[in-house]
Amino acid sequence: MNSDQVSGLFGAGEAFVEGTIAAALVILWILAVALHLARPYMARTTGKFTLRLGADLWWIIYTGLRDIMLLQVFLGSFIFFYPDVVTGQQLPITGGLAAVFAFAALILKLMGKGDSDPFWMRVQVVLIGIGAALYLTPYLFGSQATMLTGSRLEGLSAALVTSSNPGLALPLCYISAALTGLLGLFAVGYNLRLSMRRPKAA
Repeated sequence: MNSDQVSGLFGAGEAFVEGTIAAALVILWILAVALHLARPYMARTTGKFTLRLGADLWWIIYTGLRDIMLLQVFLGSFIFFYPDVVTGQQLPITGGLAAVFAFAALILKLMGKGDSDPFWMRVQVVLIGIGAALYLTPYLFGSQATMLTGSRLEGLSAALVTSSNPGLALPLCYISAALTGLLGLFAVGYNLRLSMRRPKAA
């Protein structure tokens, strides 16, 4: 194999992986939203267990799976922070902003009191819902509608795809990366402040 063939092989492999991540994020976003909306049902179900151990295990598995799904959403969304990937692949144009909302929800989980605070749980659900809408809408009507040539939706679908609209995709990429960095710095500062706080005397 010559150098051009090797380069083409690696390029095809990279495109396949990135396209697979983009498709998997659809399922992960839906699961993240569904698991957070299912909290009242999961909480009621704990009362059906006759043993406290069973109820505790049920709740631990639910909360762990719920938060892991959201973390996977954020980690998979890292592809939207690379300008070459954004301009080279048919990705949803607001996928980076969706990642920012997912990260904001994760930070609220870090800073809040967990499931014991209903208000902040509602805020998390709203943030995750907005993030899911920002990802799923351009994915369904943009990335998956690029084959609608000759229809009235062709122009709209092209505008919702990163590779077809780099003039908007690149600024959103940089803005999303900057907002994620600021949120990360805020989370680090919060943790450092907690670590330096003196424990209360017994």
